[in-house]
Amino acid sequence: MQVNRYTTGVKTTVDKNTVKVNIYGSEYVIKGDADTGHIEKISQFVDQKMKEINKSGAIKSPLKVAILAALNIADEYFKTRDEQKLQIESYESRAKKLLKSLNAGVTEKPEPAPVEDKEEEISLFSQK
Repeated sequence: MQVNRYTTGVKTTVDKNTVKVNIYGSEYVIKGDADTGHIEKISQFVDQKMKEINKSGAIKSPLKVAILAALNIADEYFKTRDEQKLQIESYESRAKKLLKSLNAGVTEKPEPAPVEDKEEEISLFSQK
């Protein structure tokens, strides 16, 4: 994704989606391969995070607000990534245990499955 703060009027031959967004009071032209809705959603997310950081208006530098927002976003990303990693490890462990149980069951002589609906079984025999 490419961000231009000011448009230069230069045309490019690369097919990219272009979206004009407003983040923390500044307008940006963003060009990227993602669809425009996705680019707008990301821009709104960043704008929201920056506004949350500076609710009181005490931080005067937009750069400081942007850096703090970036740190918070990175923190959320790493926490989510770590949680997903733990979840995947849990799924893999469970899958290995289930596979081990299945493999152990295959080596034993299988028992026939119980017939649950005996009335239907009887009616099938009586049709002969």
